[in-house]
Amino acid sequence: MGDTVKTVCVLLLAVSLAHGKETTYITDDVSVSELFSLRVEPRMFNWTYEGLNEQFLYRSSLEGYPDLPSWVRYMYSPEYHSGFLYGTPPLRTAETRVPIEIIALNRLTYEAKRLVLILAVHRKQPAKHIIQMKIDNLNWVHMMDPGRIENLKNIFRNDLWPESRADLHVIFMDSAVKLGARLPLRPQQREGVVVHLGSSVEFSARMLELQEEVKPLYKISSCTYKRTSVQTTFENSGFKLDWCAFRLVTTEDDITALPHHPNESHKHAGGRKDHQHLLSHFPDKWDAPLKSEVPERNYSDEIAISFAIPGMMFALLLCGLTIILCFQHEKLMQKSSRTEYSPAAPNVQMVQYSPDDIKSTIKLKSLRDAPFDDSHSISPTESYYRDGSPHIGNMYMRPKPPPYKLAGSAAANSSPPLKRNGHFEI
Repeated sequence: MGDTVKTVCVLLLAVSLAHGKETTYITDDVSVSELFSLRVEPRMFNWTYEGLNEQFLYRSSLEGYPDLPSWVRYMYSPEYHSGFLYGTPPLRTAETRVPIEIIALNRLTYEAKRLVLILAVHRKQPAKHIIQMKIDNLNWVHMMDPGRIENLKNIFRNDLWPESRADLHVIFMDSAVKLGARLPLRPQQREGVVVHLGSSVEFSARMLELQEEVKPLYKISSCTYKRTSVQTTFENSGFKLDWCAFRLVTTEDDITALPHHPNESHKHAGGRKDHQHLLSHFPDKWDAPLKSEVPERNYSDEIAISFAIPGMMFALLLCGLTIILCFQHEKLMQKSSRTEYSPAAPNVQMVQYSPDDIKSTIKLKSLRDAPFDDSHSISPTESYYRDGSPHIGNMYMRPKPPPYKLAGSAAANSSPPLKRNGHFEI
């Protein structure tokens, strides 16, 4: 921000100093509907470049006005240490003289000089057949070289469009970035330049065949990878074209109404009498559209679609989830029913010992009388209880022995047995 303010202040100082100096006048002949370019360099002011970066500053405008006409552009190139004026005169400027004031400042000596370039605009028949192309491997400043322009013209004059040899000329040229293209990812790459060539003769058969060849690429904005039948012809001359931007245009109107042109027409028929009156007196005045001519757009359809599509997707998803949950619930119910109504397990008969006669005397047998079962014997190494041992578990899982009475005097001295729940307790 500080550098910009400083530069503006220096330029204002240069303007004030230059108006008191001697003015140099230069006249240049230009034609309607044909591009002109002028290189602004130190030798025009009798200065010598001494190797200092941005040693010279230039300011250009229409004489007596703060800015240039709408069809004239100025750009400074650090690569060439020079400024460039270029543009295409429209039909309304035919047979006029346009004075362009250039103020130059030498930042090494702070010397300011003033030069007035008079553009003498001559009438010329506008081109009816125009070639629009985009060159990817060059910048706008490289196309300011007259030799490179001639090489591009010779491709069409000698090979593709020989009929245009007499009047083929450049109609328009500007940086692709200024026309909306993206800056390259790597700074060392070229920005690209858009060039229009025009002639009054019909397109040749080979040009029409080339248009049919690249017509399928029109739906793509940029395609540097595509190669055509004339690729080698252009590359041998140092040009790499973006074939998605290659167009053949036939028009009967002013070429300033073409796409990419800075003076694209905005005039409309009907309701513009006052504007046309102003334009007749002030041809360089910007033609602003009327409020009634500004198109209106209804967003109700877009809003309805933005809600309808997500709503339909949500409804389909909800239906799908509902169906899945219903089937899953039905399967769970069927499984539960099979478990609940399955046949009962077979009854297991429980054996319980209950003596029929309470007064009966039961004599227990002695274990010595029982036959010896070697399988139930406990070896010395198995004299302790082990969990999970099958034969030890079977030895201790025996039924409870029945109650019995004492015999003889022991029975007489003992108290009578107490009966509890059908059993006898001693």
